[in-house]
Amino acid sequence: MESYNASDATTKLDRKTTERNRRIRMKSSILELISLVPQQFNPSKERLSPKDQLHRVTAYITQLRERVEKLKKMKEMLINKFNTSGIPGSGIPVVKITEIGSNLEVVLVTGLSKKFGLHEVILVLHGQGVEVVSISISTMADRIYHILHAQVKMPRIGVDTLIIYDRLQKLCLD
Repeated sequence: MESYNASDATTKLDRKTTERNRRIRMKSSILELISLVPQQFNPSKERLSPKDQLHRVTAYITQLRERVEKLKKMKEMLINKFNTSGIPGSGIPVVKITEIGSNLEVVLVTGLSKKFGLHEVILVLHGQGVEVVSISISTMADRIYHILHAQVKMPRIGVDTLIIYDRLQKLCLD
């Protein structure tokens, strides 16, 4: 016959209590995890088993990981594209001239290694009958941005922006 041992009873009781506490903690952890998933990912209002809910959560996490990886690759591609040329698709300095009535906006984008004097740019503009009103210079990454605002001295005669463009392009490339 089996003898009743008090220590066996307390051990079984301890195991039951431990298991019950473990299940309660697991249930609360699952509920907390499920609450972190946005509602639009879990549109159905039906009651799902914890196992099905965990499958949805893992699918959501997998989807997020894939999206993060895709965004990291895109970021890396854009950084590489910017670092190799400064401006996507362009390995040469950029010269842009915008004519607004009798005013001109001249934008020059060059690399840090390209050294030329702004006085040369001003001479090119003065030679074509344009007076520089303001200049702003900024550096971003490995590029220098020169923005010149100018005004045509004789608006009735006008100005040939193509000649200015060609001379500035030549100046930037030399």
